[in-house]
Amino acid sequence: MRVAVASCMKNEGPFVLEWVAYHKAIGFDEVYVVTNDCTDGTDLILQHLHNEGIVHHHNQTLEPGESPQLKGMKTVMTMPQMEETDWLLHIDADEFLRVSVGAGQVQDLLEVCGHADNIALMWRPFGDAGHWFWRGGSVLRSFLRCQGRPRTTNAGHKSMFRPSKFTYATDHMPKLPLASGTVSVNSAGTQIKGSAVRFPKRARYRLLPEHLTWDVACIHHYAIRSLDVFLMKNDRGDGMARGHSKYLLNSKFYRRQSGNSMTDTGILEHVDKVDALLSEWLKDPELRRLEQNALRAFQDRRDQFLTPQRIEEFTL
Repeated sequence: MRVAVASCMKNEGPFVLEWVAYHKAIGFDEVYVVTNDCTDGTDLILQHLHNEGIVHHHNQTLEPGESPQLKGMKTVMTMPQMEETDWLLHIDADEFLRVSVGAGQVQDLLEVCGHADNIALMWRPFGDAGHWFWRGGSVLRSFLRCQGRPRTTNAGHKSMFRPSKFTYATDHMPKLPLASGTVSVNSAGTQIKGSAVRFPKRARYRLLPEHLTWDVACIHHYAIRSLDVFLMKNDRGDGMARGHSKYLLNSKFYRRQSGNSMTDTGILEHVDKVDALLSEWLKDPELRRLEQNALRAFQDRRDQFLTPQRIEEFTL
């Protein structure tokens, strides 16, 4: 069984190596990343990994108004390798799949949910844990404060699905089943109302409260990370090319995603494997240089963009 993870990224250079290493460590066979308009070297890092056979990287050019996510996933789902891919997880660079059964591998999730065609994986929001400035390091180790229980008010999901069963995918789920009778389940393997996959404009599953769960697996959503990283999303732009004001301190999105009410360290069971992969990859001086340059590029742009006046403008 071949299992892959795909993402669309722009200016995620300080974080991308850990993201790739983590998902390799929990059992994904292939990693697909589509980039666009990077100014920090994210595309250079991923192309270097591509040349080493670690990821599949594609850099795309966008027309005005085009969605990076929609165009990127169309590219991924039409790649010849998809014919041999049984399951595909589509997530962002600030999202990590956390499997909490067995050995914490993606295969342990499929032991529970493999009877379905689509798995709705609920966000678990992680907050800033008191970090204002990002100086580099590990996301997994730095942000351990999170929301305490599932809530209907911010019940977002991402999806892991059989790519052969769907026409395309948006940012949150696959769309337009190729045949009737596809089955959607939550992370506990319970069948859910999956009608949203049939409607192109729907971005939420709208599950019953009893179907909202982090059991077996969830998506650790580091939407905030440090506050400077969060505010810099206003500079980068939105992955679906939407215009909105959610990336503001004290916005509704910020309040719902800045969970700091409890500590969860479960994901740290994988850091030794992640560290081993990173240590091996970073023996390459060129890759090490590219990652250092990406952090420096982020910090330089942050210091230029996030002036005191702009921070005030970005605060409600």
